[in-house]
Amino acid sequence: MHSERYRSVWISDLHLGTPGCQAQALLEFLKQVESDHLFLVGDIIDGWQLRRSWYWPQAHNDVIQKLLRKARKGTRVVFIPGNHDEFARRYVEHNFGGVDVAEEWIHETADGRRLWIVHGDLFDGVIQCAKWLAHVGDSLYELTLKLNRHLNSLRARLGLPYWSLSKYLKLKVKRAVSYVDDFEAAVAREARKRGVHGVVCGHIHHAELREIDGILYANDGDWVESLTALVEHADGRLEIIDWSQRRLAAAQPVVPSLPLPAPAPETAEAL
Repeated sequence: MHSERYRSVWISDLHLGTPGCQAQALLEFLKQVESDHLFLVGDIIDGWQLRRSWYWPQAHNDVIQKLLRKARKGTRVVFIPGNHDEFARRYVEHNFGGVDVAEEWIHETADGRRLWIVHGDLFDGVIQCAKWLAHVGDSLYELTLKLNRHLNSLRARLGLPYWSLSKYLKLKVKRAVSYVDDFEAAVAREARKRGVHGVVCGHIHHAELREIDGILYANDGDWVESLTALVEHADGRLEIIDWSQRRLAAAQPVVPSLPLPAPAPETAEAL
């Protein structure tokens, strides 16, 4: 793959510190994608999971080092903590290794649109009203991801592509679909109150780019299941990049086209 450059990149929900984090794919992305602005929109490190059980392989360390290296080389890196890395919220308005820590951010695109950037957990009723239930849900989610890893190990041996069980369940369960819709509507309403053109968030692990009642709603997805990012092109145009599809396309063998056989000479009967 060739390197790509964008004006801005948004990623969130990496969940470093968990077995579900797709660190190798994320490293590929960070190595091949450059930008003037890089926004880390929360749940970068999973403090909830690390408190339960320590998990920190070298690949997760490499991701942190790569992010810091980008900051050193001139990329404006802004970290907006989420609920899983809420411990970092006490360091808001500080700068560590060239990375600005902020509670929220306003970004102006190249075409003049003002985007409010926030993780989004403040608009999650479960997080705000019953945090204990959120922790139970998080444990069940980790169990689903563990089952998903075993399932995809088998699929890989059969030559089948990656498939997300939890993503499938979220899209099929009516209550989960309603939760996503309610979350998106709530975030868009708050963006309108703030007088901005749009909002960029994470939190629900569901990449999306659409208008909701005249407000641009963008969710950059996650790096546990979807492997997605939001990017801004030089002209201000926004796009969701699906890195899992990019990897799949790159892994497909190139089949050389064979020349067509020459037509048989016409016989006397055909003249």
